Amino acid sequence: MTDAAAGETPQERTASARPDDRIPSVLRFSTELVAWVTTPWVLAGYSWLLAALSLVVLIGLPAVLSTPGDKNSVIVAVPGWATILMVLAELGAAVVSSWLLWLLWPVWAAVPVTLLAAAAVVTEQPRWRWLVSLKQGLSRHV
Repeated sequence: MTDAAAGETPQERTASARPDDRIPSVLRFSTELVAWVTTPWVLAGYSWLLAALSLVVLIGLPAVLSTPGDKNSVIVAVPGWATILMVLAELGAAVVSSWLLWLLWPVWAAVPVTLLAAAAVVTEQPRWRWLVSLKQGLSRHV
């Protein structure tokens, strides 16, 4: 349904209201890369199965689950708060794993990861507020 006054659909209005997140995306992705490397590395010392499962959770879930309006293609729609929890899990995994690698990584390498994750959390705030405010479209994708 098109809004006569604005000339765009409700989904287009919501997508156009999406905050510019180029810098937060770079920070988020950089931290995700650290999580994808360090988490399986830490878990491989205990079990290769846990290491593989961590990759499924850290890479697979966010690839399949997404909030309508946040990504162009949605495979399985989830509410905004679920997307926020997945991002927090990625950031947390990067920080915890980087500190647990102290036998292989020097401590000075874990400090920048922690600062990177903190910067990602700070810069993600507008996107997270926007994600929580999304109400439309979820029922059509579920």
